[in-house]
Amino acid sequence: MAINKAMRAALAVLSYSETDIKKSYQRERRLEEIAARRIRKPELYQIWEHKVTCEGHDIPVRIFMPSGQEPYRIFIFFHGGGWVKGSIDSYDAVCADMARLTGRVVVSVDYRLAPEHPFPAGLEDCYAVTREIFLDDTLLGTKAKEIVLIGDSAGGNLAAAVSLMARDRGEFLPSRQILIYPATSNDHSDNSPFPSVRENGTDYLLTIKRVRDYMELYRSSEADLENPYFAPLVSKDLTNQPDTLIITAEYCPLRDEGEAYGKALEKAGNRVEVFRMSNALHGYFSLPVRFSHVKKTYKLINDFLRKE
Repeated sequence: MAINKAMRAALAVLSYSETDIKKSYQRERRLEEIAARRIRKPELYQIWEHKVTCEGHDIPVRIFMPSGQEPYRIFIFFHGGGWVKGSIDSYDAVCADMARLTGRVVVSVDYRLAPEHPFPAGLEDCYAVTREIFLDDTLLGTKAKEIVLIGDSAGGNLAAAVSLMARDRGEFLPSRQILIYPATSNDHSDNSPFPSVRENGTDYLLTIKRVRDYMELYRSSEADLENPYFAPLVSKDLTNQPDTLIITAEYCPLRDEGEAYGKALEKAGNRVEVFRMSNALHGYFSLPVRFSHVKKTYKLINDFLRKE
């Protein structure tokens, strides 16, 4: 099937270039910041800037709060960017669309980035914010069952890892999570068990070389590769996890590992839905809502949320 030309052109603007991300990540971050400043801030929602303190540092949080929606239902959103790029500023438009199209408050987390802050720093930030929202019901007055974790790409990895960490630490437990083309595996070599690594690894904007570079920048050591909080698919225990919706993209190198994670969760006794977005590339969720893949994604999300 031919890839939609409009989507390819739009995603090309988001640009997964073949420059060496290990050398260019700072420049790419600056370009993202400049682009984010030029985008007009959403007008339909009150935007509340908040901070969560964790181990001596503040984690910025941006909350998109629609009026007249009490009691609040919440998304805690972890952005993509390979754990190296992305910010609450660069995802403003995505979060505003998410709030508008789901009717939920969106809490966007500005977790620390690698390589300055390698694994597990960013994950601990995501956990700290999630923990505060679950345990402090005076913050937004929301019951735990109405709090959903959601993330795209590296953010999907973080959402899955927070759910595993929450079960293991026993302080709270999310009831639902939505993982959009998540990174779940520790092997993106030519010997990977997943065909999408080879089939989609060179010609579809996000290359497997860049995935490998992102993971090299994110990890603290080789030992991290066997840590389920780094690569959830290596977990030997996936029991007691949230109801999960996984959406993958047909032409994404991470497609098969995302779907494999869904199968592994289901085998462990969890409720899981997995949907492959046909004719789609990695990164499509950041496109405007007029794109059919984005519309379909929100339909899948809303259908998932309506189920008991």
